[in-house]
Amino acid sequence: MSDRNTVLEQLRAAAGDRHVLTGDKATRRFRRGYRFGDGPVLAVVRPGTLLELWRVLQAAVQGGAAIILQAANTGLTGGSTPDGDDYGRPIVLVSTLRLTGIQLLNEGRQVLCLPGATLDRLEQTLAPLGREPHSVIGSSCIGASVLGGICNNSGGALVRRGPAYTELALYAQVDARGELQLVNHLGIALGDTPEQILQRLQSGDYSAADVSDGDGRAASDPRYAEEVRKVDADTPARFNADPSRHFEAAGSAGKLAVFAVRLDTFEKEAAEVFYIGSNRTGSLTAIRRQLLTGFDRLPIAGEYIHRDAYDIGERYGKDSFLLIDTLGTARVPAAFALKSRVDGWFERLGLRGITDRMMQLLTGLLPSHLPKRMGEFRQRYEHHLLLKVSAQDAAATEAWLRGFFNDHEGGYFHCTADEGRKAFLHRFAVAGAAVRYREVHRRQVQDIVALDIALRRDDADWFEQLPADIDGRLLHKLYYGHFLCHVFHQDYIARKGEDPMAIEHAMWALLDQRGAEYPAEHNVGHLYPAKPALAGFYRTLDPSNTFNPGIGQTSKARGWGSCDCDGH
Repeated sequence: MSDRNTVLEQLRAAAGDRHVLTGDKATRRFRRGYRFGDGPVLAVVRPGTLLELWRVLQAAVQGGAAIILQAANTGLTGGSTPDGDDYGRPIVLVSTLRLTGIQLLNEGRQVLCLPGATLDRLEQTLAPLGREPHSVIGSSCIGASVLGGICNNSGGALVRRGPAYTELALYAQVDARGELQLVNHLGIALGDTPEQILQRLQSGDYSAADVSDGDGRAASDPRYAEEVRKVDADTPARFNADPSRHFEAAGSAGKLAVFAVRLDTFEKEAAEVFYIGSNRTGSLTAIRRQLLTGFDRLPIAGEYIHRDAYDIGERYGKDSFLLIDTLGTARVPAAFALKSRVDGWFERLGLRGITDRMMQLLTGLLPSHLPKRMGEFRQRYEHHLLLKVSAQDAAATEAWLRGFFNDHEGGYFHCTADEGRKAFLHRFAVAGAAVRYREVHRRQVQDIVALDIALRRDDADWFEQLPADIDGRLLHKLYYGHFLCHVFHQDYIARKGEDPMAIEHAMWALLDQRGAEYPAEHNVGHLYPAKPALAGFYRTLDPSNTFNPGIGQTSKARGWGSCDCDGH
């Protein structure tokens, strides 16, 4: 084992002095999670090539350090940041943001993505070809990485595509003897040594003849469209810890160093949006069952927003909405990075949340940004469903909705293109609104309890009714999510003085009684205990416990220590 100074020298030799950051100030935006997670690191390293990444890993492994790989740092459970200072060894945090690169395969029907490739950039790359990536809404707007989605089995709004998944990847792992190994399962012949493989891949130095079908390995989820239609099943359609969707890089949660993934792309369709409102959950349940079982094609997306989430999102997500609506998604990652740097500067002066309060004050002076008909439905209805269907299915869908609401409470309207775009953008803004609310109301708010849950497919009582002893400890409850998949995001804003962890554990007990799975799509991070199958998967991938130790509340010790890998 090398001393810390020696490790730092080797890291600088691998990536260059400029890209090895040390000290609290320089490493802050990498060490601290978007919502949760923080801890000291020996260094943050920003390699600029795949070969540099390999050499950084070699230096860290040789020096006995733990390694955390991080892309956009947009996770909600602290899964790509340190968790405290009890690792018993230095941490090298490797940021992959400089490792950009997207290569088209098979005329764009597949893509090969390097670690720094973002969903936003992938969407832009595929747009001229009339194709789309796995996910095109939500976290893509703040620079979430493609590989992060694969490693976390992330879900998303698109009903037909299921969790992010592939069986075709290039990755490094540390074996039980403590030796770093490079594994090429991309289905692309690139050479025999790590240096050959990584340099040829980086430069795209391969031909169509070098690209095989990957021995029949899948490059997207092969069965989700069938699974989500099973509306009478007493299990969730998708959730992060589903063992059937764990395969090497897929679901690895940072227990491997993934250099590249190969993924399917999808034909982009013309679409229409319907805005649905109701005061009865039973009406939305009936609509969901019909949409999933009564049409030849599944809808493209079906997003739920409760009225309270609508209101908080309208007020506290307004600047995010306007930023994206005005500038598009391409500039949003840079805006978030700038905000983080400014926040860090003010925090060093003992001033927290200055930018949030300033933005909140400024946007409060601006006129309403949401379409008039959405506001009217907010006044009339508690529950809102944003439904996107293929243009070719719009007429049949509207005919069915018209007949349905002749006999059921509620209503709908067929959105214009502008209304549909803004409705889904508002749904995105809702997702970050709780964080802004917390920063603006620090005197009233203790913290946020953020859950993403997968309910049973047959659960008709999907809208939560909390016991009074829990409800009284909360200022607000924000319910929103992927309704057709029965995956919900539930943000609870805890009153000042309450214990958020105690509230969360009480929530877990209620969810266990309902047969729900959680987290559904954001990985266990450091907030949730990994269940035995998931903890066992982590140990199989990383027998030395070098990568992302402690994930899922497993052991942080080298070689797993005395961990029995039951997730506790």
